Amino acid sequence: MSWPLSDADRAFVRGMVIWEDAAVMALAKPPGLSSQGGRIRAATLDDLLGAFERGGGRRPRLVHRLDRDTSGVILAAKTKPAAAFLGRALMDRRVKKTYLAVVSPGAPAPREGRVTIPLRRVSVGREAHMAPCAPHDPDAEAADTGYRTLAAASEAALLELRPHTGRMHQLRAHMAWLERPIAGDSRYGGALTLAGAAIPRLMLHAQAIVFPHPDGGQRRIGAPIPDDMAAVLARLGLPTPAAPLAEA
Repeated sequence: MSWPLSDADRAFVRGMVIWEDAAVMALAKPPGLSSQGGRIRAATLDDLLGAFERGGGRRPRLVHRLDRDTSGVILAAKTKPAAAFLGRALMDRRVKKTYLAVVSPGAPAPREGRVTIPLRRVSVGREAHMAPCAPHDPDAEAADTGYRTLAAASEAALLELRPHTGRMHQLRAHMAWLERPIAGDSRYGGALTLAGAAIPRLMLHAQAIVFPHPDGGQRRIGAPIPDDMAAVLARLGLPTPAAPLAEA
């Protein structure tokens, strides 16, 4: 059953588009919007893509996901061949993603490095999270995250994160393992207040994505930091990086 779209829904999702051509669409997902359906029935980004439906039920389809409270760039394929091509590129790890995260307390030590601790899924009722584990654990999943400190203050730091694998909650679990959980992440121990004010949501933003294009070459697309994250950075005295320019 498709989600009934109002004129406001259609305008909302069209306003998210930051780049597109005949095969691929890139959108800037706002925080608070689920990529696809979960336990709570509500409009998702996948539902909203129905605003771009053409004849015969042809419509863009998401090729990867972002957590509900993570903002930033996300790709949708506009054709079946493009969806298959991008799906293979993701499996082959030819899609490179860059995230920005506010962590606390302060910068990690060392300020730049790589986390390769394996993760395993832990389910409690209908909820699940990822936990660090030994490589020989039967449920271990290889996980690899690069990180770099961009700026630091006394109680928080702005990090650039580069996932080299795509495990559930990988960035969140690895930052918690570094003892620098992402601000606003109650599941993994992140600070819920900083600089005397509440953190409005998970401070994680998908800043840029580089991907091979079905027609050849590569594309690099960036998404600007949302106002709520920019406000947290300003309150902490940390810079707000500009979104990378799109590159054909």
